[in-house]
Amino acid sequence: MKSKIRKCVACGDYTLKEVCERCGRETESSVPPRFSPKDPYGKYRRMTKIWKK
Repeated sequence: MKSKIRKCVACGDYTLKEVCERCGRETESSVPPRFSPKDPYGKYRRMTKIWKK
């Protein structure tokens, strides 16, 4: 099931619309992308997570 809730990148508000009502900017899906074992950049994302701690 695809999520309908969206998040504004600029102000951080959550909405169901394509455009933020507060600032007028475009919104994105708030759900993270699906996990894929064939992810070519997964190794690098995990490495940066380790180094940030």
